[in-house]
Amino acid sequence: MGMKEDYQKKIEAQLKEWGAKLEELKAKAAKAGAGAKGELNKQIETLKAKQEAAQKKLKEVREASGEAWKDLKKGLEKSVDDLKEAWGGVLSRFRKKGD
Repeated sequence: MGMKEDYQKKIEAQLKEWGAKLEELKAKAAKAGAGAKGELNKQIETLKAKQEAAQKKLKEVREASGEAWKDLKKGLEKSVDDLKEAWGGVLSRFRKKGD
């Protein structure tokens, strides 16, 4: 397996893990009180948008030919970093609230 395929699999695994966590967050939001539910739904929408952006960048990397994928890698890494940062913010809010 080449470097590109290894990289794709790593990113796909991370996105899949975050997707599962997003589903858990949706379930928590469904059970939350009205105030918390509104805030959670905003966070969920933000996370979904960032996840979709990362998926789009991953698709571009996947479809890139030759060495062109390396140029696209930076954009994908930025999207993944943005998503990771957003998750960190959501998780820190939960810890502060005791959820």
